[in-house]
Order: sequence, then structure tokens, then C-alpha cells
Amino acid sequence: MIWIGILIVALTFFAIIKRYETRLVLFVAGVAMALVVGKPLVAIDAFAKTMVSGGLVTTICTVMGFSYVMKLTGCDSHLVNVLTSLLKQAKFVLIPGAVIVTWIINIALPSTAGCAAAVGAVLIPTLIVSGVHPAMAAACVMSGTIGSVMSPGLAHNPFVAKLANVNVMAVIAGHTIPALISLAVAATMLTIVSHLRKEGASAERSTEIANDGEKFEINVVKAVVPIIPLVLLVLGSKMVALIPEVTVPQAMIIGAMLGFVVTWGNAQEISKSFFKGMGDSYGEIMGIIIAAAVFTQGMDTIGLTGALIENMKESQDVARYAASIGPFFLAVLSGSGDAAALAFNGAVTPHAAQFGFKITDMGSLATISGGLGRTMSPVAGGAIVCATIAGVNPMEIAKRTAPGMFCALVAVLIVFSFN
Repeated sequence: MIWIGILIVALTFFAIIKRYETRLVLFVAGVAMALVVGKPLVAIDAFAKTMVSGGLVTTICTVMGFSYVMKLTGCDSHLVNVLTSLLKQAKFVLIPGAVIVTWIINIALPSTAGCAAAVGAVLIPTLIVSGVHPAMAAACVMSGTIGSVMSPGLAHNPFVAKLANVNVMAVIAGHTIPALISLAVAATMLTIVSHLRKEGASAERSTEIANDGEKFEINVVKAVVPIIPLVLLVLGSKMVALIPEVTVPQAMIIGAMLGFVVTWGNAQEISKSFFKGMGDSYGEIMGIIIAAAVFTQGMDTIGLTGALIENMKESQDVARYAASIGPFFLAVLSGSGDAAALAFNGAVTPHAAQFGFKITDMGSLATISGGLGRTMSPVAGGAIVCATIAGVNPMEIAKRTAPGMFCALVAVLIVFSFN
């Protein structure tokens, strides 16, 4: 039975790498493993149970609803343009600055492809005009999309929080230092690569762009709105406690209401946009989590999870490397940091204490590793968006982001080893 389970898991990851529909692959694999031992309904029960997982649904859906409202009202564009205009004032730090700007915005807009589109549409042309090579400009934006690990709306953070029975902000606080280190390493390495390839800002490559439309008028008040929910969550967290505790749904709904107030937009359209974001996120993000739950239940039912845990008990190093290298390389190959990390966190992370780890540490390690792998993948949605805007091949972006992501993986692994 164990070997049959291993074969099904191998075929599952192969199908994900070949870019078959992730939810379908995970669901079919989970049911198949349960069917082998004559218990297919157990896997389907896991589907139904995860559908109504309160902490996950309320957090993810309200964050994405808020994100849709920010896009509708244009508040996200004002934030992007504020940070971009600041970046223009310091051209000597264009490369690392662009990575940092994208990283910050990715916290407020946790969707990789969505953030890449919003930021890339403004930042990539700005970098190119300043003389940065188009592929390097796209790599700057793509490298910054590891910022989503700091967002309460990233599927993994509430997922790990539920496993550990802690607040989602506690999970984020626990991996803030590793996330900042990965940012520093990624930005530094990309700067080094730009110097070695001579692709940084250059007077010879700088160009002028005809102004086909009116200059974008920045409204600072609108620019502040996307970060207000994050500020509320931080100030109300148990670690800071400057204001009464604020839940993620409360913060996001307040943010959506502020989006209406500062733009005086159509209340009906804002309401439609918020609920559309909630619905889309349930189908796209919760859908993967639900399918992953079926997959992990299948692994457990066929006995594969138990065998894996027994083998990992023999060495903490094995567990540590499995949580980092596994999700990293699968994300590189598949373009998604979700499938492998969610499968690992669902099957192995609940047993972290048996390997000498905290659930939050092991879960965060898998989350960050998957994000780093996805960021250097040429088939990731965000890479394709950036490549399209810059007019380059996605593989050219991967060549430039790879050194930083590899080094960041090593740095994060070292940091978690000393936790």
C-alpha cells in the first residue's frame, strides 16, 4: 500500500509540473489513495469539512474582497505611484529599491500575478526609461513578490495558524525576520547580478517616453488606504497591543469602507466588487486548500503519512530539508508555491513537535520556501505577466532571479535551524 501511495504522489507532482489543473489533480489523487484501501468517502468527507473551515474562509475571502475594492477605486494605483515616485528620486538604488517597493505592495496585494500586474505596469517602464535592461526590470518586480508571505491574506498563513491554534498575526510575527532576511538577500543578489551583467541604470540605455496621456495625479490619502488594514492588524496584535485586537475580516471591511469614503465611488459597484473578490478567492484559493485537504487525507488513509513521519523522526535535518527543498523545487518546476507547501503543511506540519519543531516554524519554512521557488520559476503566472510588460522571455527573468532565490533559501534554512 505504501508503494502504491508513493506512486500516486509521484504522478500527482508530475501532473502539477505538467501544469494540469491543480485542484483536479490533488482531488483525484486523494480519492485514488483512499479508494485503494476501500475508503473513498473518507477523502470526500475531508473535502466537505475544509469547505466550512471558519478561520481560513473568513480571512482569505475578506482580504481578496478588500483587494478587489482597492483595484476598483484605484487606491492601489496611487500607492504604487507614490512609491515609484520616491524611487525615482534615488536612481542609484533603483534595483534594490524596486524589489523593496514591490515587496511592500505585495503585502497589501497578496496575489502574485495581481501584484505583478499592478506594480509592473508602472515600475517596469520606469526602470526601463532609467536605463535598466528590460529583463532586469521585470526581475526586480518578480523578486519583490516574495512579500506576500507577510500578508494575512496569503492562504498559507491562516492555514498554519489554524494548525497551531494561534492568531494569524502570530504566524506572521514568527517568520518576519526570515522574510526580511530573504528580502535583503534577494535584493542584494539581484543588484550584484545587475552589476555583473551591466544591466543597471545606464545613461546609454535611458530613453524618453512620449506622454500620451495626462500625468498621473497622486492622491496621498488614497495611497494610504491599502495599508491601513495592515496597520490596524499590527497595532492590535498581541505583540504590540496599542489598540484593541482587530480581526482580519474587521480590518479588511474597514479598509473597503475607507476606500468608498476617500473616492466617493459608487457604493453598489464597490459592494459588488468586494463580494466578487470573496467569491473568486473561494474558488481559486480556498479551492486549492480544499483539494489539498483531500490529497493529505488520502495520504493518511493509505498509510503514507505515518510512514513518512516515522522516517523523519530519525533526523531533524531530514524534516528541515523536506520542508524547505521539497516545496522550493516543486514550485520552480510547476510555477506554483501553493500545491507542494499546502500538501506538506497538511500532511506533515501537524506532527512538527515529533521532529523537535514548532508547528508555526515548520509551516512557515515550507511557505517561504515555496514562495522563493515560485519567484524564480519561468512558468509562474507573475513571471509571465512581468515578461509580457517588459517584452522579454520569462526564462530571461528566471536567469536573473535564480541566484537571489537560491541564496535566500539557504539563508532562511539557516535562520530556522537556529530557532
